[in-house]
Amino acid sequence: MSLGGEKGGRSGPERLSEELERILPTVSRPARYIGGEWNARRADWEGAGLRLALAYPDLYEVGMANLGLMVLYDRMNRRPGLLADRVYMPWVDMEEAMRRRGIPLYGLESRRPLADFDLLGFSLPYELTYSNVLNMLDLAGLPLLAAERGPEHPLVIAGGSGAYNPEPMAAFIDLFVIGEGEEALDDLVDLFLEVRASGGSREAFLRRAAGLPGVYVPRFYQVEYHPDGTVAHILPEGPDIPRRVHKRVLPDLSASPPVTRPVVPYVDSVHDRAVVEIQRGCGRGCRFCQAGMIYRPVRERPPEEVRAAVRELLAHTGYEEVSLLSFSTSDYSRLPELLRGLQEDHAASGLTISLPSLRLDAFSVELAELLSRRRHTGLTFAPEAGTQRLRDVINKGLSRQDLTATLEAAFSRGWERVKLYFMIGLPTEEQADLAGIVEMVQEALRIGRRHAGRRARLSVSVAPFVPKPHTPFQWAGQDPPEVLEEKLRFLRRSLRDRAIELSWPDVSASRLEAALSRGDRRLAPVIQNAWRAGARFDAWQEHFRAERWWEAFAREGLDPAFYAQRPRPADEVFPWEHISCGLSRAFLWREYRRAWRGETTPDCREGPCPGCGVQRLVPCSWRK
Repeated sequence: MSLGGEKGGRSGPERLSEELERILPTVSRPARYIGGEWNARRADWEGAGLRLALAYPDLYEVGMANLGLMVLYDRMNRRPGLLADRVYMPWVDMEEAMRRRGIPLYGLESRRPLADFDLLGFSLPYELTYSNVLNMLDLAGLPLLAAERGPEHPLVIAGGSGAYNPEPMAAFIDLFVIGEGEEALDDLVDLFLEVRASGGSREAFLRRAAGLPGVYVPRFYQVEYHPDGTVAHILPEGPDIPRRVHKRVLPDLSASPPVTRPVVPYVDSVHDRAVVEIQRGCGRGCRFCQAGMIYRPVRERPPEEVRAAVRELLAHTGYEEVSLLSFSTSDYSRLPELLRGLQEDHAASGLTISLPSLRLDAFSVELAELLSRRRHTGLTFAPEAGTQRLRDVINKGLSRQDLTATLEAAFSRGWERVKLYFMIGLPTEEQADLAGIVEMVQEALRIGRRHAGRRARLSVSVAPFVPKPHTPFQWAGQDPPEVLEEKLRFLRRSLRDRAIELSWPDVSASRLEAALSRGDRRLAPVIQNAWRAGARFDAWQEHFRAERWWEAFAREGLDPAFYAQRPRPADEVFPWEHISCGLSRAFLWREYRRAWRGETTPDCREGPCPGCGVQRLVPCSWRK
């Protein structure tokens, strides 16, 4: 049986376009569903040797702001003979109309049903989109379970940060790309074309794909459990299947050039500006932060490459603002040089430069003032914890003096609104730490009023801690919901000033996120049951219904507390034990123990090498 059955003919683009013309006037923001935006690629369907649909399991406006998806879309469409299309999760009114009219989920550019593609690649940005993945597969008319899809169906691929624990979604995905996808997707496309040309089967492709660096094929691994429900073993089914899948890393960012012809959306996206990634990875080592761990090591893009990309972006998009993207932009070692160069290049046009991720220090305020034409609209900082003790536990690396100096610098320069991010339920948290949040916010307001008077405003966002895989806190448990609710009540009682806008997510959503992030393969039927009960857009407060999920857990005889709240012993086998982000388990455990002792670990670019282990995959460029 060859790889891939006959494609095409199920529902041509003309018929689909006619159906869309009937329903689009009846739904909100129809521009989400028509494609054809500026810089969208329009490849010849019939002439394409391979057709790939890149799927983002959230609303168009959210997905269009995702740089990773746009990088892959741009890169794949540069390959001769390959067609790469885009698809996003329809909003509820559009889904209802599509189901009523029998319209399958389709690629925006080709207007072809997803079932007609060879490869369907999902980005998994966070756990609360899992039900949307199932919904998109169902809207496409595809079997949900990988085991039920045959040669006539596209191969379903997934990647992104959610893939670092692939097990809850393993039953639905044919293969996962672990790590950075640019070169890995190229390798998969090459292999697919080779196997298909030789008449190979779907199974033959998957077995060979399992040998590629960074590729995980769940069907070739067996999981055994202890009587208490913990994982006993994760075993490959044969000697040709690797025991451990190591993440894919792009050693040099220049091997993935910036996207200079991005698709410009018809409607405002979450980040409506040009974007250039200037740095990937972070060396700060915050112990709660999964992104800071899994994207190591730090790699910088040369300033001259960034400047050239900005020139092309502005010419090809019409944007007047560019965002320099990084986990911590002010950590980019050549930032002053880059900014001077950009100002020289665009002195006449008055380009607005946005630095979305700034360190909490006075230098960051000076940068924001210097660069933003729309100055003084608001600044965002993340102290995370209310006391120095707890900030040391999480290795945040900033002091109360840092915050005070930053707020003084901001309000004294004319800012009237500042947003502060905190977490509750962090490991070792005490009542004094909650009181510290209150004191910090009140002090911030006093500083603001001293400079801005009654115009001073604070937006305070508080989120429950969620333990994540591949972090030092993967051994920690999440506070029970009732404890988190009491902590939120304390903050609401204590921060009642009209100048303070306090916001917080649904505690049940955070509990679900924790359960899914640390889940195993047994959660697949839970996800499927919740979806069948109506779960979708779980990250959107107006659509999230916790009872659907708790009933789905109960139906499978599972307890979300087992996954979310239970601290892990040192030697427990994690469901993601066979997935390596490059960091050694010994390093993560050492950091966990240092957290409980309140010991900090310096940024690896400033202090001695902490021995995280990532250098076994790719050298850290600043260490000779």
